[in-house]
Amino acid sequence: MQVLTVFNHAGGAGKTSIVRDVGFELAQQGLRVLLIDLDPQANLTAWLGVAEPSLEQTVFDLATEGAPLPHPIPVHGLHLVPSQVDLALAETGMLGVPGSQLFLQQALRDVAEQYDLVMIDSPPSVGQLAILGAAAADRLIVPIPTRTKGLNALPGLQKATGLYRRLRPGLGVALYVPTMYDARRTHDREVLSYLQAHLTPLADPVPERAAVWLDSTMAGEPVGRYKAGSPAHQDVLRLTAQVAQAIGVEVTA
Repeated sequence: MQVLTVFNHAGGAGKTSIVRDVGFELAQQGLRVLLIDLDPQANLTAWLGVAEPSLEQTVFDLATEGAPLPHPIPVHGLHLVPSQVDLALAETGMLGVPGSQLFLQQALRDVAEQYDLVMIDSPPSVGQLAILGAAAADRLIVPIPTRTKGLNALPGLQKATGLYRRLRPGLGVALYVPTMYDARRTHDREVLSYLQAHLTPLADPVPERAAVWLDSTMAGEPVGRYKAGSPAHQDVLRLTAQVAQAIGVEVTA
């Protein structure tokens, strides 16, 4: 079992879309995939069509008390540990609990025989829940928008990754993913050129195709189920192949 945490402390980078859609495609390839939503905004949960989970179905008890991983919800050929807004209370509940930042790492060991891949959607922060996800990871996937905010986030990303290595020695980035790319914009091309010069390994840029992405989230379905064969789906398939290569998993074209 491999554990990938998709992390960027800045919001709107594309973390949730990567977790949902790459996770779905890898499950379609026959991998046993578990997704974990650590973001109290619960976008991953909603974007998979799961409505109003209870707090007990989230990682709240795990994070604050060291309870086992809650029973996941089957959805779209995946297993999901959902989130909801009250999970935010875990941020303070973890404080003062010795070892709480390692509770998810420990809980995942108990289900290691059940899954080939775990993908964790980290909240856009450097708080306790983000640390929980990073400490559980074997490697990170880091989406970076091809915008000024993407460049501005890089120093913070590097600092956070360095801090996370204190809890998870050897933790590294499996893949940086340029997101929201529009080749028609000079700014996007310049940012992409900078990322190509300074970051490795770097995926191909994921184009900004707002319509299909937004409609699929409203439908609560991965892009590959909502509009298979579309240009947005082809983008997802290309990224999935690059993620699979980065972590040493074989997939069919």
